[in-house]
This record gives sequence, structure tokens and C-alpha cells, in this order.
Amino acid sequence: MFTELTEAKKNLQKKGFLDMEVDVRLDLFAEIERLKKEKNAIILAHYYQEPDIQDVADYIGDSLGLSQQAAKTDADIIVFAGVHFMAETAKILSPQKKVLLPDLKAGCSLADSAPPELFARFKAQYPDHLVISYINCSAGIKALSDIICTSSNAEKIIEAVPKDQPIIFAPDRNLGSYLVKKTGRDMVLWNGACMVHEIFSLEKITKLKVRHPNAKIIAHPECEAPVLAIADFIGSTTGLLKFTQRDDAKEYIVVTETGILHQMQKENPDKTFIPAPPNNACACNDCPHMKLNTLEKLYLCMEYEQPEITMDEQLRIAAKRPIDRMLEISAQAGL
Repeated sequence: MFTELTEAKKNLQKKGFLDMEVDVRLDLFAEIERLKKEKNAIILAHYYQEPDIQDVADYIGDSLGLSQQAAKTDADIIVFAGVHFMAETAKILSPQKKVLLPDLKAGCSLADSAPPELFARFKAQYPDHLVISYINCSAGIKALSDIICTSSNAEKIIEAVPKDQPIIFAPDRNLGSYLVKKTGRDMVLWNGACMVHEIFSLEKITKLKVRHPNAKIIAHPECEAPVLAIADFIGSTTGLLKFTQRDDAKEYIVVTETGILHQMQKENPDKTFIPAPPNNACACNDCPHMKLNTLEKLYLCMEYEQPEITMDEQLRIAAKRPIDRMLEISAQAGL
């Protein structure tokens, strides 16, 4: 898959699209709406995208919601404003559709932490184990898995597996550790992590809480255990958003990627959302891969229908099986 991405990027560079400058006089919002209608295209955007992209998207969500939208859309073109494993998932579920990713360099540190060839050797050490993989992984890892999960449905997925069935959980060790505590299952964990959620500073968050004593700390389960230990609520990106809508607090310290604050503020204009600081000089924590996508790149991507995600059919079929199983279990559980 990475070879295909590299070749696609080279071809794109030859055509000059990556070097093009967008006319500053263009109303990009209007142009993107025009292109959506002309090409029967849909824009799916992750919560971690920049606000402009979220505002022009047809659907905004986390990994599970985006996967479900990709599977059921009747659009001819899916423009995935996210990272490459998300666009891969859309292609896996909708092979007949053209799937575009505004910037092919928009990768994922967590997905990259689990090379399929190394994971295959790891898996071989536990031949009797069932593999549950977090959706934030490559198509190669999905193809080696039995069931895919997201942070929204992981607990239900694990609970659907017989208690006497041993499990390998990949690739996020922090999410895996959290799920071991939640479910009581002694799972074998792959040693992967998300660079964004790993670098939140417990010390800085604690000091922030002192300055905002009435603020609730809400955190994504990809965070490290000491950070989760001080959280008032732990949940998926969508779970965090919904919590702020139903909860009666007026201030929140948000321990996940800052893109979600845009939707939180839109849904709760009377509340205050404070981004949790990482253990570096930055005041907030952005995913450098997610933020590679811009409104300009989104427009060019739709105008020229490049870069396009392609995939070997055998890999696609193998990667689709565990996703289908996830969607079946999610539907049964009403997720």
C-alpha cells in the first residue's frame, strides 16, 4: 500500500498538481460545493481536521462513524479529509467508488507503529489467539486481524468474544491497557502508540486544573494511564463531544487532539473548552498528520480527482472481513 501511495504521489507531482497555487480570489467554500454537486462527491471529515474543512464537510465524525458513512454512501466520489488509513478503510468498504485523500503524506504515527511483516511474526507466536485491532491501523494489519474495533465500540467488541478465547489487541498499547482494566480480559498487547496522545503532560494538566478548579478533565483512552487516572470522563472523540452536550459543567480540560474543540464550541457556545498541554513548548496538541490537509488541498483534490487511493483486491477482501465483523457486532449492540 505504501508503494502505491508513493507511486501515486510521484505521478501527481509529474502532473504538477502538488505545486499548484490556488487563486486567492476563489471562494473555496463555493467552489467545493459546486464540485460536490457536479461530481456527486461526498466529503467525510474527521473531528481532528481544521475548522474550515469541518465546516464544508458533509459528515464529521470519528473512525466508526466515518466507516459507516463510507459503507452506505451513494456518492461516486468519497473525499476523505483525514489520514491515509481512514481513506484506505473507505476504499475497502466501497471498492467501486473513487476515494480521494487531499494529502498523501497525511499518515498516522499509530498506524506506522505496526508494520504488517513484524506484526505477522508477533501473531505467529500466539496461534490460539484471536486478533482484535483498533481501526487506526493499515490495511495490512486489518488483513491480519479477526475483528476491527474503534474507541467507541472496543469494549463491546471485546465483551462479544467468549471469555475463554485469548486475545491479541493491536496496535495501541494505551487503549489496550485501558480496555484490560475495563473488561477484565488479560489481553496480549502490541507495543504501539499515538504520538499525539502519548505526549500530554500530567504535570501541566494538573497545574491547569489548579487554575480551573471547576473544569472537568475529559480524555481519550489513547492517553497514557496516569493521565486517564485523573480524568472525570474517558471516551472516544464522539463520546467526549456527547458528554459535553449532556453534562452540566461549564468548563472542560480536553485531553485529545485540538480539532474536536471546534465542534464542542459549536454545540456548546456557553461553555469553555481548554486544550490540554503536551510535554513540550506548545500550548495545545495538534496532530501534524491530520493538519496536513487544508481547504486549498481539498479543492485541488476535488478539481483534479487526485490523489486517489488504490488497493490490491486480495488485500482489500482480506481487510474487509474484520471490518464487516465489527460493523455486525456494532449493529447488534446498537452502536
